[in-house]
Amino acid sequence: MSFFDDLRRAIVKGFFLFLILIPLVVAFLTNPEFESSTARPTDRLKEASSQDLERHVRQLASISPARNFRNQQSLSRAGEYIKKVWSDQGYVVTSQRFEAGGATYENLIVTVGPEDAPSRIVVGAHYDVHEEQPGADDNASGVAGLLELTRLMKPRTPSDKRIDFVAYTTEEPPFFGTNQMGSAVHAESLLPEKAKIKLMISLEMIGYFSDQPNSQNFPVPSLKYLYPNVGNFIAVIGNPKSWMVTRQVKTLMRSRASIPVESLNAPGRFPGVGLSDHVNYWHRGIPAVMITDTAMFRNDNYHKETDTPDTLDFGRMAEVVNGVLGVLTEL
Repeated sequence: MSFFDDLRRAIVKGFFLFLILIPLVVAFLTNPEFESSTARPTDRLKEASSQDLERHVRQLASISPARNFRNQQSLSRAGEYIKKVWSDQGYVVTSQRFEAGGATYENLIVTVGPEDAPSRIVVGAHYDVHEEQPGADDNASGVAGLLELTRLMKPRTPSDKRIDFVAYTTEEPPFFGTNQMGSAVHAESLLPEKAKIKLMISLEMIGYFSDQPNSQNFPVPSLKYLYPNVGNFIAVIGNPKSWMVTRQVKTLMRSRASIPVESLNAPGRFPGVGLSDHVNYWHRGIPAVMITDTAMFRNDNYHKETDTPDTLDFGRMAEVVNGVLGVLTEL
């Protein structure tokens, strides 16, 4: 057998291996569903209030000066609003204070379910903003979703698990990527407890949608062949270790909300994947996903003064909350 025969056989084997690997890689990235998980319309959860979501977003976005790390009073006003909403819902609010950059900040926490439950879910959203912007989508939308979820969970208090809802600060620069992020402080505090954390969910920009063709962009051009080019879906972002739970979250959200749900599994260094609070739980071995409208890959108002409540779709945002509620009640 000649060298060229060996080369030809190697090329053919490589080609067929390539054909086999492509669908496996695509399946790993996107968590495809081969059977419909759509619930019957009468089974769908339709309880999230778009009016309440809008009210929360407008209240937080109206705080002036902007609720960034420089404006302690504005962050305190945002925190007091969150505390009041939770207190009015009947919760006891815990403050987790910490130092960052020479100033004191606080995470706010409420708990649903038994304190000593065998497993726990954490749901979080940051209430600070980047520089001088109202931050309606980034991230008053996530905080509003958090507040609506606690309202909806009140009559659904589980007996078999504990759910911690956490409002973080210092997510934005200059603290992003450091251990002075509020979510890093919270994630680190879980380690001595040796709590069994089933999942952490980060609500990061959940209110901006578009039905215009090519309204959805991607951090890597090749992803346009795997996902819709219309920005009318919500995304579940996980890392390789969270592959299975990412798929579970996607499936439960699809079955409980009238909104398209897509997912991506990729390492935190992949562009856009690690840009929120969930990454601090990954760093500590805790399964976590980000629920997002994909931020700058769809919303041109990202980190701008034009990130206002009038740009958001509160009806679709309510569907996102309905989907996450399904995850919390069934996972």
